[in-house]
Amino acid sequence: QVQLVESGGGLVQPGGSLRLSCTASGFIFSNYAMRWYRQAPGKERELVASIYTTGAIIMNVDSVKGRFIISRDNAKNTVYLQMNSLNAEDTAVYYCMALGSESYWGQGTQVTVSS
Repeated sequence: QVQLVESGGGLVQPGGSLRLSCTASGFIFSNYAMRWYRQAPGKERELVASIYTTGAIIMNVDSVKGRFIISRDNAKNTVYLQMNSLNAEDTAVYYCMALGSESYWGQGTQVTVSS
């Protein structure tokens, strides 16, 4: 059974940091590119960052470049999103996605940036 389980979301003050984790099971994690998406209220889901099986990284949202870091630990079947200097515009549900011969989605984790 394929599962992607996100964790690490929550309420944080502007300027704060969070680290999201997404732990996978049921497929060969190292064979899949991993992505983080987010969906803010009333907006479409957007691709935030990708990390490929080679370790190559693409940050897709200009506003997070220099603040967010995507990484993966194949030994732990986990992808991370380190988020620094958070602001209100980062408030969203964050989803991880595995992209390979098939695609799989996690259930999402809420990130709220507010004072």
